[in-house]
Amino acid sequence: MRQHKLRVYPSKETLNRQDQLAWKMAEICTDNATIKDDVIDMVINRVIDNASVAIAAANRRPVASARSMALAHPRAGGATVFGMPNDQKFSCEWAAWANGTAVRELDYHDTFLAADYSHPGDNIPPILAVAQQMGKTGKDFIRGAVAGYELHVDLVKAICLHKHKKDHIAHLAPASAGGIGALLNLPTEIVYQAIQQAVHVSFTTRQSRKGEISSWKAYAPAHAGKLAIEAADRCMRGEGAPSPIYEGEDSVIAYMLDGKDGQYLVTLPETGEEKRAILETYTKEHSAEYQSQALIDLAARMKTKITNFEDIKEIVIHTSHHTHYVIGTGANDPQKMDPKASRETLDHSIMYIFAVALQDGTWHHVDSYAPERANRPDTVRLWNKIRTVEDAKWTEMYHDQDPNKKRFGGRVEIIFNNGEKLVDELGVANAHPAGAKPFKRADYIRKFDTLTSEIITKDERNRFISLCERLPELTATEIQQLNVQIPIDKLINNKRDQKGIF
Repeated sequence: MRQHKLRVYPSKETLNRQDQLAWKMAEICTDNATIKDDVIDMVINRVIDNASVAIAAANRRPVASARSMALAHPRAGGATVFGMPNDQKFSCEWAAWANGTAVRELDYHDTFLAADYSHPGDNIPPILAVAQQMGKTGKDFIRGAVAGYELHVDLVKAICLHKHKKDHIAHLAPASAGGIGALLNLPTEIVYQAIQQAVHVSFTTRQSRKGEISSWKAYAPAHAGKLAIEAADRCMRGEGAPSPIYEGEDSVIAYMLDGKDGQYLVTLPETGEEKRAILETYTKEHSAEYQSQALIDLAARMKTKITNFEDIKEIVIHTSHHTHYVIGTGANDPQKMDPKASRETLDHSIMYIFAVALQDGTWHHVDSYAPERANRPDTVRLWNKIRTVEDAKWTEMYHDQDPNKKRFGGRVEIIFNNGEKLVDELGVANAHPAGAKPFKRADYIRKFDTLTSEIITKDERNRFISLCERLPELTATEIQQLNVQIPIDKLINNKRDQKGIF
């Protein structure tokens, strides 16, 4: 690995493009390094994982709306849209928009947490859509996905966006642009410009994840993927980008991040070195914000030692800075304690999540968020007894540079009315690579079967899983079939409508 020192360069100080972060990112996308079997296997797992959560969300309003927009952009030889028949193709940027929204809607696919947050699986929809439209093979797609994951994880390790209230799609868009460049085997110069364009247009604020969280939380990564495709297209036509995008006097570091004196250390693979960052990412067993995964498992464990929830006086969750301030009481969001809050808001309330998981001993992607569940009086009473506090020990473990030592959970104290306490802790979710039951291929397929049950046919299930498991061998024709079809009568918004502008 190589370390790149990143800082602001005044306009009077020349920075050669070969020394810019965007160029170094482009170099590793275009080096055609060897990809080992364990990395390929994880790409397959994540394609299955993305499809499972996308199909489960297919008829939710944001996903149906995004699909409607895609259906207004048919294109012969284009890309497929989740749920739609494989013989219907659409412009790849709009297919990526629809598919990216479907993947993100339930907040149920993979994650990587370090200096910032990320869902690296969000790279797959735009890269796959371009692969389908451009007639690329399974091997080409894997090369693109591996590069997208590498850039995304490397940026998330080094640069905190949340500190400056910037949304984490600012790391996703350049990763997707680089992945598309790797997929298409573009020259380094073009990938460099595409990454810069993608960075420039993707900085947005974190209000999308604050207060009353709306459907934009699902749309945001799809928007980043669409921006990445458009950036690559422009640069393939010979267009350039604002440069240097990270280091410029009026650019990202200077005005979006730590300011003119800001410095970062970004670790990237050497040119020609294997890209293995996808193996550091982890999926979700439960449909909720990743920092709640271990706490859901812990709640289920602690439930077995509680006979009467009304005997609880208070629950204190000692956890990391990020968990406390993003999904805990440190966020100071009254909506996180509101039984009438949106699903997106409840998904970002560890107080609600822990209360329901403690009472039920499990978590369900639909039932646990149902209005009748959120408004249950005994749940509301318990919910309001829960608070979070930041614990320096958990914050330190959250940021540990060794992926085997990272911890995302917390220590929970349940205090009863009689003064007794029940105390337990869990650092990583059961499904985490370092957890009690790490997810393997069979678990990804089981998750797919659970989420798509009664939505797709058995034949469709078998067809799709078979394609996924042969991903490295897929021809361009087969890649164009790498989509999950839902019987058309079960899919709302399955025809072009006249509700919007398109």
